[in-house]
Amino acid sequence: MAEYCYPRADCFDEMFTGDGRPRPNLSSVAQKIQSLEAGDLNRRQQAAEAMLRNLGITFTVYGHDDGNEKVWPFDIVPRIVPAAEWTVIERGLKQRITALNFFLSDIYNEKRILRDKVIPLELVQSAAAFRPMCVGQRPPKGVWCHITGTDLVRDRDGQYYVLEDNLRCPSGVSYVMENREVMKRTLPQLFDGLQVVSVDDYPERLLDALQSVAPQGAKDPTVVVLTPGAFNSAYFEHSFLAQQMGVELVEGSDLVLRDGFVHMRTTQGLRRVDVIYRRIDDDFLDPKCFRSDSLLGVPGLMEAYRNGRVTLANAPGNGIADDQAVYAYVPRIIKYYLGEEAILPNVTTHVCSEPESCKYVLEHLDQLVVKPVNESGGYGILMGPQASREEHAAFAERIKANPRNYIAQPMLTLSTAPTIVDGRVEARHVDLRPFILSSANGVFVLPGGLTRVALKQGSMIVNSSQGGGSKDTWVLADENSAHRRSFGFSRTGLPVEAIPC
Repeated sequence: MAEYCYPRADCFDEMFTGDGRPRPNLSSVAQKIQSLEAGDLNRRQQAAEAMLRNLGITFTVYGHDDGNEKVWPFDIVPRIVPAAEWTVIERGLKQRITALNFFLSDIYNEKRILRDKVIPLELVQSAAAFRPMCVGQRPPKGVWCHITGTDLVRDRDGQYYVLEDNLRCPSGVSYVMENREVMKRTLPQLFDGLQVVSVDDYPERLLDALQSVAPQGAKDPTVVVLTPGAFNSAYFEHSFLAQQMGVELVEGSDLVLRDGFVHMRTTQGLRRVDVIYRRIDDDFLDPKCFRSDSLLGVPGLMEAYRNGRVTLANAPGNGIADDQAVYAYVPRIIKYYLGEEAILPNVTTHVCSEPESCKYVLEHLDQLVVKPVNESGGYGILMGPQASREEHAAFAERIKANPRNYIAQPMLTLSTAPTIVDGRVEARHVDLRPFILSSANGVFVLPGGLTRVALKQGSMIVNSSQGGGSKDTWVLADENSAHRRSFGFSRTGLPVEAIPC
Protein backbone atom coordinates (compact mmCIF):
# COMPACT_ATOMS: atom_id res chain seq x y z
CA MET A 1 0.00 0.00 0.00
CA ALA A 2 1.10 3.61 -0.52
CA GLU A 3 2.80 5.30 2.42
CA TYR A 4 0.43 6.69 5.06
CA CYS A 5 1.40 10.19 6.19
CA TYR A 6 0.54 10.30 9.85
CA PRO A 7 -1.25 13.25 11.47
CA ARG A 8 0.46 15.67 13.81
CA ALA A 9 0.76 14.67 17.46
CA ASP A 10 -1.99 17.10 18.44
CA CYS A 11 -4.45 15.55 15.99
CA PHE A 12 -6.92 12.71 16.61
CA ASP A 13 -6.98 10.24 13.72
CA GLU A 14 -10.11 8.16 13.09
CA MET A 15 -8.24 4.98 12.14
CA PHE A 16 -4.73 5.16 13.59
CA THR A 17 -3.27 5.90 17.00
CA GLY A 18 -0.42 8.37 17.48
CA ASP A 19 2.21 5.67 17.02
CA GLY A 20 0.77 4.65 13.66
CA ARG A 21 -1.01 1.48 14.76
CA PRO A 22 -4.64 0.81 13.80
CA ARG A 23 -7.12 1.46 16.58
CA PRO A 24 -8.02 -1.89 18.21
CA ASN A 25 -11.62 -2.03 17.00
CA LEU A 26 -10.61 -0.98 13.46
CA SER A 27 -7.59 -3.22 12.93
CA SER A 28 -9.35 -5.64 10.57
CA VAL A 29 -10.46 -2.82 8.25
CA ALA A 30 -7.03 -1.19 8.33
CA GLN A 31 -5.34 -4.48 7.53
CA LYS A 32 -7.59 -5.04 4.50
CA ILE A 33 -6.82 -1.57 3.17
CA GLN A 34 -3.11 -1.95 3.84
CA SER A 35 -3.09 -5.30 2.04
CA LEU A 36 -3.98 -3.59 -1.24
CA GLU A 37 -1.15 -2.56 -3.50
CA ALA A 38 -0.91 1.17 -4.12
CA GLY A 39 -1.66 0.72 -7.81
CA ASP A 40 -4.74 -1.41 -7.09
CA LEU A 41 -6.12 1.11 -4.61
CA ASN A 42 -5.57 3.96 -7.04
CA ARG A 43 -7.27 2.07 -9.88
CA ARG A 44 -10.29 1.47 -7.69
CA GLN A 45 -10.35 5.15 -6.72
CA GLN A 46 -10.36 6.04 -10.42
CA ALA A 47 -13.12 3.49 -11.04
CA ALA A 48 -15.22 5.09 -8.30
CA GLU A 49 -14.74 8.53 -9.84
CA ALA A 50 -15.67 7.18 -13.28
CA MET A 51 -18.83 5.61 -11.87
CA LEU A 52 -19.90 8.89 -10.26
CA ARG A 53 -19.31 10.73 -13.53
CA ASN A 54 -21.15 8.15 -15.66
CA LEU A 55 -24.13 8.07 -13.31
CA GLY A 56 -24.35 11.86 -13.29
CA ILE A 57 -23.93 12.15 -9.53
CA THR A 58 -23.17 15.85 -9.33
CA PHE A 59 -23.50 19.04 -7.31
CA THR A 60 -23.48 22.67 -8.35
CA VAL A 61 -21.00 25.37 -7.38
CA TYR A 62 -21.90 28.88 -8.43
CA GLY A 63 -19.43 31.39 -9.86
CA HIS A 64 -16.62 29.12 -11.10
CA ASP A 65 -15.04 29.88 -14.48
CA ASP A 66 -14.73 26.21 -15.42
CA GLY A 67 -18.43 25.53 -15.06
CA ASN A 68 -20.99 25.17 -12.31
CA GLU A 69 -21.79 21.46 -12.31
CA LYS A 70 -19.19 19.20 -10.70
CA VAL A 71 -18.88 15.44 -10.26
CA TRP A 72 -19.41 14.59 -6.61
CA PRO A 73 -15.94 14.35 -4.94
CA PHE A 74 -15.50 10.97 -3.26
CA ASP A 75 -12.64 9.22 -1.46
CA ILE A 76 -12.69 5.44 -1.46
CA VAL A 77 -11.17 4.89 2.01
CA PRO A 78 -14.20 4.63 4.35
CA ARG A 79 -14.58 6.39 7.69
CA ILE A 80 -15.45 3.84 10.40
CA VAL A 81 -17.61 4.50 13.49
CA PRO A 82 -17.58 1.65 16.05
CA ALA A 83 -20.91 0.54 17.53
CA ALA A 84 -20.21 1.95 21.02
CA GLU A 85 -19.40 5.41 19.61
CA TRP A 86 -22.49 5.40 17.43
CA THR A 87 -24.74 4.53 20.37
CA VAL A 88 -23.67 7.73 22.14
CA ILE A 89 -24.04 9.82 18.96
CA GLU A 90 -27.51 8.44 18.29
CA ARG A 91 -28.71 9.10 21.84
CA GLY A 92 -27.27 12.60 21.78
CA LEU A 93 -28.88 13.52 18.47
CA LYS A 94 -32.30 12.20 19.50
CA GLN A 95 -32.05 14.23 22.71
CA ARG A 96 -31.03 17.37 20.85
CA ILE A 97 -33.73 17.23 18.18
CA THR A 98 -36.43 16.45 20.73
CA ALA A 99 -35.47 19.53 22.75
CA LEU A 100 -35.27 21.77 19.67
CA ASN A 101 -38.73 20.66 18.61
CA PHE A 102 -40.07 21.68 22.04
CA PHE A 103 -38.19 24.97 21.73
CA LEU A 104 -39.71 25.83 18.35
CA SER A 105 -43.24 25.04 19.51
CA ASP A 106 -42.69 27.13 22.65
CA ILE A 107 -41.23 30.30 21.13
CA TYR A 108 -43.98 30.50 18.51
CA ASN A 109 -46.71 29.83 21.07
CA GLU A 110 -46.46 29.93 24.89
CA LYS A 111 -42.95 31.51 25.04
CA ARG A 112 -42.26 29.95 28.46
CA ILE A 113 -38.51 29.72 27.88
CA LEU A 114 -38.40 33.45 27.08
CA ARG A 115 -40.47 34.45 30.09
CA ASP A 116 -38.22 32.34 32.30
CA LYS A 117 -35.20 34.15 30.77
CA VAL A 118 -33.38 30.94 29.90
CA ILE A 119 -32.62 32.53 26.54
CA PRO A 120 -32.77 36.30 25.88
CA LEU A 121 -35.97 37.54 24.24
CA GLU A 122 -34.03 40.01 22.10
CA LEU A 123 -31.76 37.26 20.78
CA VAL A 124 -34.76 35.37 19.41
CA GLN A 125 -36.77 38.30 18.10
CA SER A 126 -33.76 39.90 16.38
CA ALA A 127 -32.84 36.72 14.52
CA ALA A 128 -33.19 36.91 10.74
CA ALA A 129 -34.74 33.43 10.76
CA PHE A 130 -37.48 34.29 13.28
CA ARG A 131 -40.82 34.48 11.43
CA PRO A 132 -43.50 36.60 13.16
CA MET A 133 -46.09 35.23 10.73
CA CYS A 134 -45.55 31.76 12.28
CA VAL A 135 -46.54 32.89 15.78
CA GLY A 136 -49.49 30.81 16.92
CA GLN A 137 -48.75 28.10 14.37
CA ARG A 138 -48.98 24.44 15.39
CA PRO A 139 -47.82 22.11 12.60
CA PRO A 140 -49.72 18.85 12.03
CA LYS A 141 -48.81 16.27 14.70
CA GLY A 142 -46.71 18.94 16.45
CA VAL A 143 -43.52 18.26 14.47
CA TRP A 144 -41.42 21.29 13.46
CA CYS A 145 -38.05 19.81 12.47
CA HIS A 146 -38.85 16.82 10.26
CA ILE A 147 -35.44 16.47 8.59
CA THR A 148 -32.25 17.65 10.30
CA GLY A 149 -28.56 17.46 9.45
CA THR A 150 -26.34 18.04 12.49
CA ASP A 151 -22.63 18.64 11.96
CA LEU A 152 -20.29 16.85 14.38
CA VAL A 153 -16.54 17.26 14.78
CA ARG A 154 -13.86 15.66 16.93
CA ASP A 155 -11.15 17.77 18.50
CA ARG A 156 -7.71 16.49 19.50
CA ASP A 157 -9.21 14.95 22.66
CA GLY A 158 -11.31 12.54 20.58
CA GLN A 159 -14.58 13.94 21.98
CA TYR A 160 -17.47 14.48 19.57
CA TYR A 161 -18.82 18.04 19.57
CA VAL A 162 -21.85 19.52 17.83
CA LEU A 163 -20.57 22.22 15.50
CA GLU A 164 -23.95 23.34 14.18
CA ASP A 165 -27.52 22.25 13.52
CA ASN A 166 -29.14 22.44 10.07
CA LEU A 167 -32.93 22.45 10.34
CA ARG A 168 -34.07 24.46 7.32
CA CYS A 169 -33.31 22.54 4.12
CA PRO A 170 -30.35 20.31 5.04
CA SER A 171 -28.71 18.61 2.08
CA GLY A 172 -26.31 15.73 1.54
CA VAL A 173 -28.25 12.59 2.40
CA SER A 174 -28.47 11.45 -1.23
CA TYR A 175 -24.68 11.33 -1.33
CA VAL A 176 -24.66 9.12 1.78
CA MET A 177 -26.54 6.48 -0.20
CA GLU A 178 -24.62 6.99 -3.42
CA ASN A 179 -21.28 6.78 -1.59
CA ARG A 180 -22.33 3.42 -0.16
CA GLU A 181 -23.40 2.16 -3.58
CA VAL A 182 -20.06 3.12 -5.10
CA MET A 183 -18.17 1.45 -2.25
CA LYS A 184 -20.07 -1.79 -2.68
CA ARG A 185 -19.19 -1.89 -6.35
CA THR A 186 -15.55 -0.85 -6.24
CA LEU A 187 -14.21 -2.39 -3.00
CA PRO A 188 -16.69 -5.14 -2.05
CA GLN A 189 -14.01 -7.20 -0.31
CA LEU A 190 -13.71 -4.61 2.46
CA PHE A 191 -17.19 -5.56 3.67
CA ASP A 192 -16.31 -9.24 4.15
CA GLY A 193 -16.63 -10.30 7.78
CA LEU A 194 -17.92 -6.88 8.90
CA GLN A 195 -21.41 -6.00 10.06
CA VAL A 196 -21.86 -2.60 8.42
CA VAL A 197 -25.26 -1.09 9.17
CA SER A 198 -27.33 -0.39 6.07
CA VAL A 199 -28.37 3.05 4.86
CA ASP A 200 -30.47 1.79 1.95
CA ASP A 201 -33.84 2.13 3.69
CA TYR A 202 -33.59 5.90 4.21
CA PRO A 203 -36.02 6.82 1.37
CA GLU A 204 -38.61 4.42 2.80
CA ARG A 205 -38.16 5.87 6.28
CA LEU A 206 -38.34 9.41 4.92
CA LEU A 207 -41.59 8.68 3.12
CA ASP A 208 -43.07 7.04 6.23
CA ALA A 209 -42.06 10.06 8.32
CA LEU A 210 -43.64 12.51 5.88
CA GLN A 211 -46.86 10.52 5.58
CA SER A 212 -47.10 10.24 9.37
CA VAL A 213 -47.43 14.04 9.72
CA ALA A 214 -50.12 14.47 7.06
CA PRO A 215 -53.07 16.69 8.04
CA GLN A 216 -55.88 15.18 10.07
CA GLY A 217 -58.19 13.08 7.92
CA ALA A 218 -55.80 12.59 5.00
CA LYS A 219 -56.11 8.99 3.83
CA ASP A 220 -53.26 7.54 1.78
CA PRO A 221 -51.61 10.98 1.86
CA THR A 222 -49.97 12.35 -1.27
CA VAL A 223 -46.39 13.56 -0.78
CA VAL A 224 -44.40 15.73 -3.19
CA VAL A 225 -40.87 17.17 -3.20
CA LEU A 226 -40.87 20.91 -3.97
CA THR A 227 -37.70 22.08 -5.73
CA PRO A 228 -36.59 25.53 -6.91
CA GLY A 229 -35.62 23.90 -10.21
CA ALA A 230 -32.79 22.33 -12.14
CA PHE A 231 -30.37 25.19 -11.54
CA ASN A 232 -30.39 24.78 -7.77
CA SER A 233 -27.14 23.47 -6.26
CA ALA A 234 -28.93 20.50 -4.65
CA TYR A 235 -31.18 19.60 -7.58
CA PHE A 236 -29.56 16.17 -7.94
CA GLU A 237 -30.64 15.38 -4.39
CA HIS A 238 -34.17 16.69 -4.92
CA SER A 239 -34.72 14.47 -7.96
CA PHE A 240 -32.94 11.51 -6.35
CA LEU A 241 -35.09 11.53 -3.20
CA ALA A 242 -38.33 11.98 -5.15
CA GLN A 243 -37.42 9.06 -7.39
CA GLN A 244 -36.37 6.84 -4.48
CA MET A 245 -39.56 7.60 -2.53
CA GLY A 246 -41.72 7.14 -5.62
CA VAL A 247 -43.31 10.60 -5.35
CA GLU A 248 -43.59 13.55 -7.71
CA LEU A 249 -40.88 16.20 -7.99
CA VAL A 250 -42.65 19.53 -8.49
CA GLU A 251 -41.86 23.20 -8.89
CA GLY A 252 -44.01 26.04 -7.59
CA SER A 253 -45.76 26.44 -10.92
CA ASP A 254 -46.98 22.82 -10.68
CA LEU A 255 -49.02 23.57 -7.54
CA VAL A 256 -52.18 25.62 -7.16
CA LEU A 257 -54.68 26.44 -4.38
CA ARG A 258 -58.28 25.34 -4.89
CA ASP A 259 -60.98 25.55 -2.20
CA GLY A 260 -58.30 26.17 0.44
CA PHE A 261 -56.31 23.02 -0.39
CA VAL A 262 -53.10 22.54 -2.36
CA HIS A 263 -53.40 20.68 -5.64
CA MET A 264 -50.87 19.39 -8.16
CA ARG A 265 -51.41 19.74 -11.88
CA THR A 266 -51.34 16.35 -13.62
CA THR A 267 -52.29 15.04 -17.06
CA GLN A 268 -55.50 13.71 -15.48
CA GLY A 269 -56.36 17.03 -13.85
CA LEU A 270 -55.79 18.42 -10.37
CA ARG A 271 -54.72 16.08 -7.56
CA ARG A 272 -54.75 17.11 -3.90
CA VAL A 273 -51.38 17.29 -2.12
CA ASP A 274 -51.18 16.56 1.61
CA VAL A 275 -47.46 16.83 2.44
CA ILE A 276 -44.83 19.01 0.78
CA TYR A 277 -41.19 18.17 1.43
CA ARG A 278 -39.97 21.61 0.50
CA ARG A 279 -36.41 22.31 -0.57
CA ILE A 280 -37.12 26.04 -0.88
CA ASP A 281 -36.15 28.58 1.78
CA ASP A 282 -38.88 30.32 3.78
CA ASP A 283 -38.45 33.60 1.90
CA PHE A 284 -39.50 32.05 -1.41
CA LEU A 285 -42.33 29.77 -0.29
CA ASP A 286 -45.29 32.10 -0.74
CA PRO A 287 -45.18 35.54 -2.41
CA LYS A 288 -48.32 36.54 -0.49
CA CYS A 289 -46.62 35.95 2.85
CA PHE A 290 -42.85 36.30 2.38
CA ARG A 291 -41.00 37.83 -0.60
CA SER A 292 -43.53 39.27 -3.03
CA ASP A 293 -41.08 38.90 -5.95
CA SER A 294 -40.66 35.13 -5.52
CA LEU A 295 -41.48 33.05 -8.58
CA LEU A 296 -40.45 29.79 -6.89
CA GLY A 297 -43.26 29.35 -4.39
CA VAL A 298 -47.02 28.98 -4.39
CA PRO A 299 -49.36 31.97 -3.77
CA GLY A 300 -51.60 31.21 -0.79
CA LEU A 301 -49.55 28.24 0.41
CA MET A 302 -49.06 29.63 3.92
CA GLU A 303 -52.79 30.18 4.38
CA ALA A 304 -53.46 26.53 3.59
CA TYR A 305 -50.65 25.58 5.96
CA ARG A 306 -51.97 27.74 8.81
CA ASN A 307 -55.42 26.22 8.32
CA GLY A 308 -54.00 22.72 8.74
CA ARG A 309 -54.79 21.66 5.18
CA VAL A 310 -51.25 20.82 4.12
CA THR A 311 -48.02 19.88 5.93
CA LEU A 312 -44.77 21.65 5.09
CA ALA A 313 -41.60 19.79 5.97
CA ASN A 314 -39.56 21.34 7.36
CA ALA A 315 -41.95 23.71 9.07
CA PRO A 316 -41.56 27.41 8.14
CA GLY A 317 -39.87 29.38 10.89
CA ASN A 318 -37.71 26.57 12.23
CA GLY A 319 -34.53 28.30 11.07
CA ILE A 320 -34.43 30.16 14.40
CA ALA A 321 -33.33 26.87 16.00
CA ASP A 322 -30.17 26.69 13.85
CA ASP A 323 -29.21 30.34 14.23
CA GLN A 324 -25.56 30.22 15.32
CA ALA A 325 -26.21 32.53 18.28
CA VAL A 326 -29.15 30.43 19.49
CA TYR A 327 -26.88 27.38 19.09
CA ALA A 328 -24.85 28.61 22.07
CA TYR A 329 -27.94 28.14 24.26
CA VAL A 330 -28.89 24.62 23.14
CA PRO A 331 -27.42 22.91 26.25
CA ARG A 332 -29.67 25.19 28.36
CA ILE A 333 -32.59 24.42 26.05
CA ILE A 334 -32.06 20.68 26.57
CA LYS A 335 -31.88 21.15 30.34
CA TYR A 336 -35.01 23.34 30.37
CA TYR A 337 -37.29 21.03 28.39
CA LEU A 338 -35.89 17.59 29.19
CA GLY A 339 -34.23 18.08 32.57
CA GLU A 340 -31.06 16.44 31.22
CA GLU A 341 -27.49 17.42 30.54
CA ALA A 342 -26.52 17.48 26.88
CA ILE A 343 -25.06 14.14 25.79
CA LEU A 344 -23.21 15.76 22.88
CA PRO A 345 -21.52 18.99 24.02
CA ASN A 346 -21.37 22.23 22.06
CA VAL A 347 -18.14 23.85 20.99
CA THR A 348 -17.38 26.77 23.35
CA THR A 349 -19.13 29.74 21.74
CA HIS A 350 -18.88 33.50 22.30
CA VAL A 351 -22.03 35.38 21.24
CA CYS A 352 -20.98 38.83 20.02
CA SER A 353 -24.36 40.40 20.85
CA GLU A 354 -23.37 40.04 24.52
CA PRO A 355 -21.04 43.00 25.35
CA GLU A 356 -18.52 41.06 27.45
CA SER A 357 -18.30 38.27 24.89
CA CYS A 358 -17.90 40.81 22.09
CA LYS A 359 -15.07 42.52 23.94
CA TYR A 360 -13.31 39.17 24.41
CA VAL A 361 -13.70 38.30 20.73
CA LEU A 362 -12.31 41.62 19.52
CA GLU A 363 -9.29 41.19 21.79
CA HIS A 364 -8.61 37.61 20.67
CA LEU A 365 -9.37 37.61 16.94
CA ASP A 366 -6.01 35.99 16.23
CA GLN A 367 -7.05 32.93 18.27
CA LEU A 368 -10.69 32.44 17.21
CA VAL A 369 -12.86 31.37 14.32
CA VAL A 370 -15.53 34.03 13.74
CA LYS A 371 -18.73 33.06 11.91
CA PRO A 372 -21.77 34.96 10.65
CA VAL A 373 -24.88 33.48 12.25
CA ASN A 374 -26.90 32.84 9.09
CA GLU A 375 -24.35 31.87 6.44
CA SER A 376 -23.67 28.32 5.27
CA GLY A 377 -21.17 26.47 3.12
CA GLY A 378 -18.16 27.84 4.98
CA TYR A 379 -18.63 31.35 3.58
CA GLY A 380 -18.00 34.58 5.47
CA ILE A 381 -15.77 32.95 8.11
CA LEU A 382 -12.62 34.44 9.63
CA MET A 383 -10.04 31.78 10.49
CA GLY A 384 -8.28 33.95 13.06
CA PRO A 385 -5.01 32.02 13.55
CA GLN A 386 -4.51 31.89 9.77
CA ALA A 387 -5.63 35.44 8.92
CA SER A 388 -3.50 38.57 8.46
CA ARG A 389 -3.60 41.69 10.63
CA GLU A 390 -5.44 43.50 7.86
CA GLU A 391 -8.10 40.79 7.80
CA HIS A 392 -8.42 40.96 11.60
CA ALA A 393 -8.92 44.74 11.42
CA ALA A 394 -11.51 44.51 8.66
CA PHE A 395 -13.45 41.79 10.46
CA ALA A 396 -13.36 43.74 13.73
CA GLU A 397 -15.18 46.58 11.99
CA ARG A 398 -17.85 44.19 10.72
CA ILE A 399 -18.40 42.82 14.21
CA LYS A 400 -18.66 46.32 15.72
CA ALA A 401 -21.17 47.35 13.03
CA ASN A 402 -23.44 44.34 13.61
CA PRO A 403 -22.47 42.26 16.67
CA ARG A 404 -25.73 40.25 16.54
CA ASN A 405 -24.56 38.76 13.27
CA TYR A 406 -21.44 37.06 14.66
CA ILE A 407 -20.31 34.34 17.02
CA ALA A 408 -16.78 33.11 17.71
CA GLN A 409 -15.32 29.76 18.66
CA PRO A 410 -11.84 28.42 19.41
CA MET A 411 -9.93 27.00 16.48
CA LEU A 412 -10.55 23.26 16.63
CA THR A 413 -8.09 20.75 15.26
CA LEU A 414 -10.54 18.49 13.44
CA SER A 415 -9.86 14.78 13.47
CA THR A 416 -8.24 13.24 10.42
CA ALA A 417 -8.87 10.13 8.36
CA PRO A 418 -6.72 8.34 5.77
CA THR A 419 -7.47 9.78 2.33
CA ILE A 420 -6.09 9.13 -1.16
CA VAL A 421 -4.23 12.20 -2.43
CA ASP A 422 -2.16 12.02 -5.63
CA GLY A 423 -1.69 8.28 -5.28
CA ARG A 424 -0.65 8.46 -1.62
CA VAL A 425 -2.70 7.78 1.49
CA GLU A 426 -2.46 10.89 3.64
CA ALA A 427 -4.25 12.31 6.68
CA ARG A 428 -6.99 14.84 5.91
CA HIS A 429 -9.37 16.61 8.29
CA VAL A 430 -13.01 15.44 8.42
CA ASP A 431 -16.36 16.18 10.00
CA LEU A 432 -19.60 14.17 10.10
CA ARG A 433 -23.19 15.14 9.23
CA PRO A 434 -25.71 12.55 10.47
CA PHE A 435 -29.32 12.93 9.30
CA ILE A 436 -32.27 12.76 11.69
CA LEU A 437 -35.95 12.20 10.90
CA SER A 438 -38.65 13.37 13.31
CA SER A 439 -42.18 12.11 12.77
CA ALA A 440 -45.40 11.36 14.57
CA ASN A 441 -43.84 8.00 15.42
CA GLY A 442 -40.62 9.25 17.03
CA VAL A 443 -37.06 10.14 16.03
CA PHE A 444 -34.82 8.09 13.71
CA VAL A 445 -31.11 8.69 13.12
CA LEU A 446 -29.67 7.35 9.86
CA PRO A 447 -26.65 5.19 10.82
CA GLY A 448 -23.50 7.03 9.80
CA GLY A 449 -24.15 10.10 7.71
CA LEU A 450 -22.05 12.22 5.38
CA THR A 451 -18.35 12.39 6.21
CA ARG A 452 -16.91 15.48 4.57
CA VAL A 453 -13.16 15.73 4.07
CA ALA A 454 -10.89 18.73 3.49
CA LEU A 455 -8.82 17.57 0.53
CA LYS A 456 -6.28 20.39 0.79
CA GLN A 457 -3.43 19.65 3.16
CA GLY A 458 -3.88 21.40 6.51
CA SER A 459 -7.27 22.84 5.55
CA MET A 460 -10.22 22.67 7.97
CA ILE A 461 -12.79 23.65 5.29
CA VAL A 462 -14.67 20.48 4.39
CA ASN A 463 -17.49 21.97 2.31
CA SER A 464 -17.73 20.57 -1.22
CA SER A 465 -18.42 24.07 -2.52
CA GLN A 466 -14.92 25.05 -1.39
CA GLY A 467 -12.92 22.07 -2.55
CA GLY A 468 -13.91 19.45 0.02
CA GLY A 469 -14.74 15.83 -0.66
CA SER A 470 -16.66 13.00 0.98
CA LYS A 471 -16.31 9.47 2.33
CA ASP A 472 -18.62 6.55 2.93
CA THR A 473 -19.34 6.34 6.66
CA TRP A 474 -19.59 2.86 8.15
CA VAL A 475 -21.32 2.25 11.44
CA LEU A 476 -20.30 -1.17 12.71
CA ALA A 477 -23.07 -3.15 14.37
CA ASP A 478 -22.33 -5.02 17.57
CA GLU A 479 -23.06 -8.73 17.87
CA ASN A 480 -26.49 -8.13 19.40
CA SER A 481 -27.59 -5.56 16.82
CA ALA A 482 -30.72 -6.30 14.80
CA HIS A 483 -29.47 -4.15 11.91
CA ARG A 484 -28.92 -5.99 8.65
CA ARG A 485 -25.63 -5.80 6.80
CA SER A 486 -25.20 -3.27 4.02
CA PHE A 487 -23.15 -5.36 1.59
CA GLY A 488 -24.78 -7.91 -0.68
CA PHE A 489 -27.41 -6.23 -2.85
CA SER A 490 -27.77 -2.89 -4.55
CA ARG A 491 -30.85 -0.69 -4.28
CA THR A 492 -32.18 -2.36 -7.42
CA GLY A 493 -32.09 -5.75 -5.68
CA LEU A 494 -29.46 -7.07 -8.11
CA PRO A 495 -26.29 -8.71 -6.81
CA VAL A 496 -23.40 -6.30 -6.47
CA GLU A 497 -20.29 -6.97 -8.53
CA ALA A 498 -17.01 -5.13 -8.37
CA ILE A 499 -16.18 -2.89 -11.29
CA PRO A 500 -13.20 -4.25 -13.24
CA CYS A 501 -10.19 -2.12 -12.39
